[in-house]
Order: sequence, then C-alpha cells, then structure tokens
Amino acid sequence: MDAATSFGCASSGLDLLWRYLTEHDPKYEGKKKVKISGRELASVPAQVFGLDQLQVLEMSPERESCLRYRMELLPQEISRLRNLTCLYIDSNNLKKIPAEIGTLRQLERLTLSNNSLSSLPPEMGALQRLHSLHLANNSLTELPVPLCQLRSLTFLDVSDNKIDTIPSSVRHLEKLETLLLLFNSLESLPEDVCLLRNLCTLWLGNNRLRSLPVSFGEKKTGDTITVHAILRGIHWKVLPLKSAARALKRSEIISRHFIGHRGIRQLVSVLPK
Repeated sequence: MDAATSFGCASSGLDLLWRYLTEHDPKYEGKKKVKISGRELASVPAQVFGLDQLQVLEMSPERESCLRYRMELLPQEISRLRNLTCLYIDSNNLKKIPAEIGTLRQLERLTLSNNSLSSLPPEMGALQRLHSLHLANNSLTELPVPLCQLRSLTFLDVSDNKIDTIPSSVRHLEKLETLLLLFNSLESLPEDVCLLRNLCTLWLGNNRLRSLPVSFGEKKTGDTITVHAILRGIHWKVLPLKSAARALKRSEIISRHFIGHRGIRQLVSVLPK
C-alpha cells in the first residue's frame, strides 16, 4: 500500500485505516500498524501524528521505490506517538534523529540502517525498553555513547560504518547477545567487550584488527560463543593464536559457519592442539 492509497483510505475515517492494516498483517496481529511507502515520499504525512495509539510505524521503502525515497528528516512530532513499540525508518536519507526520539519509552525495536547518520542524540539513552537496534550502513565514526546506556538491548548491528572506537562503557550492555561490528575501521577492541557475559554472537570481519583482547578466549558467556567471521577480513597470522584457539574451542557451532572456508582451514592447521 503506497502513501496515496493508504491515506486515501484514511480520508473516509481513521478507523478504516486501522482495521485494514491490523487485519492484514499477521506478524503484528492485534497491534495498530501503519505502513507508508511510495516513490515520492519525502516527509511523514501529518495525519500519522494524530494516531496516538499507533504501535507499529513502518516507513522503509519498498525495493522498487528505494531510488526515489527522499526522506531526510524525522519530524519532532514523532514524540506524539508515545505508544510505539516498533519504528522502521531504514533505507531513507536521514541525516539526523531528533532529540524527541527519547520520549518513545515503549519502543522495543528501532531500525535506522541505510541512512546517512553520523551521530545520535543523547536522548536515545532513555529508550530503556529497546532490545533491537539496527544502524548498519550509516556514517558513524564511533559507537555512540548513548547506546551503551540501553541496558535492555539484546541485538545491536552497527556494521558497515566507519567506526574506529568502541567506548569502555560498552560493558554496560549486560543483556547484549548479538553484536555486529563487521565492515568498520576498528584496529582494537577494549577489554570491556569481554565483560559482556550474555554475548553469544560477535561479528568482527573486515576491520583492521591486529589482535584481540588478552582475556578474549577466557570470556565466560555460557556454554557457547559463535564468533561469526571473526577472522574474515583480519590478517590472521598476527592474531594471538592462544586467544584465538580458546575462542574457537569454546564454540560448538563455529565449524558450521566456516566449513570449507580456506582461511579458517589454514588457521586451524597451525593452532595449538
């Protein structure tokens, strides 16, 4: 449903819009959702901000329209949608997120990938119910400190940015299970990453890493840790092999992801038994 059709329905009353979008999306059954898309959509239609019971708002372009999607600004009026639990605004041309995003205290999932963001507002640290955050393919040069205040976060994707620094405050992400850092400019990782006791999936490939934290192989995360692509894109010959060996040994399913991968076979052949 494109923007014109959607709000054409709304012209005969908002209830019709609610019913249609609720009944036809089993993924969010029982939730009030609006999906807006269209080749010429450059801003959020004002009618949206009158839907104060809205729970799911999707403003990511359909594949066929992405070349014409031109939204550069998320309006401050987003603060009126206090009941939002899911907000999808990836694949736009956003350059800035307003401070008002911090008022969406019910937000659990936020997708901001494929935009032009170089920073995030401090107010994002107030989203204490947020458990899934997607920020891939933006222009971040460091992991924004406000993200390290999101203590409910279990999934964080900041891959394909320009990040060269991970703050020590990353240790506060105590519930984090998945951290995607591939395709960045990292040369090192802080020891604090090893304090993420619930971390079970870590992607580090295609960075500039020459070593891992000393205590990396000793990280106590439970029974398994899946280190996806930890050596892909890294010059493995200069890795501290003992730490790499311990990390690989702790993973019961690492071989499934790297079976047939020539670089891994070569590395495993020289690791201490």
